[in-house]
Amino acid sequence: MVGVGADALAGLDLAWFDQIILLVASLAANFLSALSGGGAGLIQFPILIFLGLPFGVALATHKIASVALGLGATIRHLKTSHLERHFSLIILGAGLPGVVLGAFIILQIPERAATLALGWLTLGLGVYSVFKPRLGMDHAPRHQTGPGLWLGMAGLFGVGFLNGSITSGTGLFLTLWLIRWFGLDYTRAVAYTLILCGLVWNGTGALVLGTIGTVAWSWMPALLLGSVVGGYLGSHFAIMKGNLWIKRAFETVTILIGLKLILG
Repeated sequence: MVGVGADALAGLDLAWFDQIILLVASLAANFLSALSGGGAGLIQFPILIFLGLPFGVALATHKIASVALGLGATIRHLKTSHLERHFSLIILGAGLPGVVLGAFIILQIPERAATLALGWLTLGLGVYSVFKPRLGMDHAPRHQTGPGLWLGMAGLFGVGFLNGSITSGTGLFLTLWLIRWFGLDYTRAVAYTLILCGLVWNGTGALVLGTIGTVAWSWMPALLLGSVVGGYLGSHFAIMKGNLWIKRAFETVTILIGLKLILG
């Protein structure tokens, strides 16, 4: 995957109609992502490519815009969520090195191989949740000390690596890892994912990709507006509806993303 020079982007400024398409797509993608705990790339990233951006430019542009999803979700979740500072630092400390490593390595990984692997893994998440009806329904924290914590941190590093390297749906991996390993319910897991992954992890990945890659800055206004508003509205809906709605949204989004990535 190689960078694209500024001259190559000169003819890629969007007409007003395409800006509206991008805004609506970004709003819908980020609403679903904030509701389910990830997956904005299912709609937003392919739209960037469909509208004419090369893969590498679309990746860097989407990653930067995804920070605005975290911002919109954070504004809503901080009104009602009770995130534990110690556990938040564990997620950040274990995951951020993986994010940085993944953002550098993605430039060396064959695109189709990475996409297929992510597709099968994502599909597996959705199917697993479907066949575990009580998964994420109750909040029963565990593995927050001792060997269980270290294994959990290794998993967070792996999810961080995916977040830095692949653009579609990696927040869903963090959501399910927080539920399955650490015993969180869906509401709390999605709050941690959107605030820490959506804002901090994505911000780190965006900084790396924005530095070493090429960004379509003229596309940002529509993307940022759709991401902030969609993130806020999706988070509000999730908080109002509770665990079961979030679980169903998670399962729907993961299965759709998995099939989309596998089928191309």
